[in-house]
Amino acid sequence: MVKTASDMLPLGTQAPDFRLPDSVTGKDVALSQLPADRPLLLMFLCNHCPYVVHVRDEFPRLAADYDGRLAIVAINSNSLETHPQDGPDAMHALATEEGWSFPFLFDATQNVARAYHAACTPDFFLFSAARDGARRLVYRGQLDGSRPGNSVPVTGQHLRAAIDCELDGRGVVAEQHPSLGCSIKWAPGHEPDYFTAAR
Repeated sequence: MVKTASDMLPLGTQAPDFRLPDSVTGKDVALSQLPADRPLLLMFLCNHCPYVVHVRDEFPRLAADYDGRLAIVAINSNSLETHPQDGPDAMHALATEEGWSFPFLFDATQNVARAYHAACTPDFFLFSAARDGARRLVYRGQLDGSRPGNSVPVTGQHLRAAIDCELDGRGVVAEQHPSLGCSIKWAPGHEPDYFTAAR
């Protein structure tokens, strides 16, 4: 399993627009439809990645703990050409089985992943509530230090600290580490320029 790290998009970047279908409801979800008065957590995930499987019990805990204060959206950008097992039907089954209360969107063109410089699964991006009509990146990187096989408990420590800082108006959290996981499965020959595999 090749380990890939977050690209670490510059803090302060404005959230790129998107409109993608939700694998559960079949309805499109757009950035502009999300509550403007809440921070936004975007999680790039997929079904099969062992790094995602390792931490995914934390996702409903995050949703429950920050219910009403945080907008959460998950996105799968893996290529159907190379990984059909991560397609919308499997996404629907996973989200339903796990009881996810947040949308799980399918990025078939991979354009949204490119716009956000997503590189791995899982990859986390936290944006501020909309101020002056714009959401700004305040955190990108890992959920916490837990990885498959390293015996570190899954707590969501680093992401939760960033969310709490944003909700409390304390500004950008200083400690930010890249996430590490499986690479997003790009369509053959379409890897973005920023994509690099961790050594």
